[in-house]
Amino acid sequence: MVSERRVRREDPPGPADPRYDTGVRGTVRVLISGLALLAWTTLASAQTASVVRNVNLRPDPSVEYPPIRLLTPSEPPLTLLEASPQSGYYHVRTSAGEYGYVWGHDVRVSAALPTSAAPAPAIPSGPGIPGSASVVGCGDSLWQHVYHPSRLLVRQECITVTGVLVDATAGQAHHEPDGVRHEGDGDTHGWLQVDSQFASLINAGNRSDEGGNLVFEIVCHYSVTQSDAKPACARFADHTTIPPVGTHVAITGTFVQDTNHKQWNELHPVSRIEAH
Repeated sequence: MVSERRVRREDPPGPADPRYDTGVRGTVRVLISGLALLAWTTLASAQTASVVRNVNLRPDPSVEYPPIRLLTPSEPPLTLLEASPQSGYYHVRTSAGEYGYVWGHDVRVSAALPTSAAPAPAIPSGPGIPGSASVVGCGDSLWQHVYHPSRLLVRQECITVTGVLVDATAGQAHHEPDGVRHEGDGDTHGWLQVDSQFASLINAGNRSDEGGNLVFEIVCHYSVTQSDAKPACARFADHTTIPPVGTHVAITGTFVQDTNHKQWNELHPVSRIEAH
């Protein structure tokens, strides 16, 4: 007679079993740890770092090894891989896919734009119309103070563009504390590293001579030293506060193409600039 082996099934512990509470607590701890890690990773990936001064991209958070390469203020925003610096260095990824560390004092960390950011408005096709004192612009009469307005081709009378301010004087013999060039006609010559949805506003002139940035000009912001530009700023002076280099801003003004120089695109005149 064949004997039958009776196999007892081991049921999972229930609420009355002392093992139940231990198992649940362990599972909860794992879930909490996972969620914390996810939140930390999301926080880091939701931030970018903009180069505000020349800085080396290094293979580790020290000066022990040779740098990978030099990053300049025209570098596209870096993606933060860790929210907190290590020994003063941020762990980043470049737009070219390079991984490394940058010295924290030479970059500006800011929250990334939501992925649902509004697209840039369509710019009318065609060469634009020559500027004049009668251009409405953003409705603030600033075109009456534009020096030789006909040199600018108006592509869009009023537009708001977002991006990060970068130092337009970094490669100049004379560095300006506000990060913009002080022109003889009294205007600023600043650089805006535009957000991705405004990339179409950058032309060949911006890339070859302006570090890939959109130029912005606030008229009559400085003392006018250029004699033929003085009438445009007579009895008018601008007092706009320019945020520090590395600030994410929204700049509103007229979108134009400068017919002089390398025919780059500009926001000129600027009606307002706000930290964003």
